[in-house]
Amino acid sequence: MATAQNPGTVVQHAGTVIPMALVNKCIGQPIWVIMRGDKELVGTLRGFDDFVNLVLDDVKEYTFTPQGRKETRIPSILLNGNNVTMLVPGGEPVP
Repeated sequence: MATAQNPGTVVQHAGTVIPMALVNKCIGQPIWVIMRGDKELVGTLRGFDDFVNLVLDDVKEYTFTPQGRKETRIPSILLNGNNVTMLVPGGEPVP
């Protein structure tokens, strides 16, 4: 974090988790992706970039409507990071 004395200095404390490092550890593992709107996806993370664009395989897409939850299976998908609101490693939506 930048300090008042040194605005350009980044200070890292022991035990600090860097978000991109955490996402990198999730490659090849299941991840729950909560999107803007009424969609959530669970799949195997295959890759990502600095903009949090994600590539998932073996995806279950959940859409929430007034009639209930709809599940769609998708073999592979590329998600735009602008629409990703939360990543939950190993998570899955509650039925």
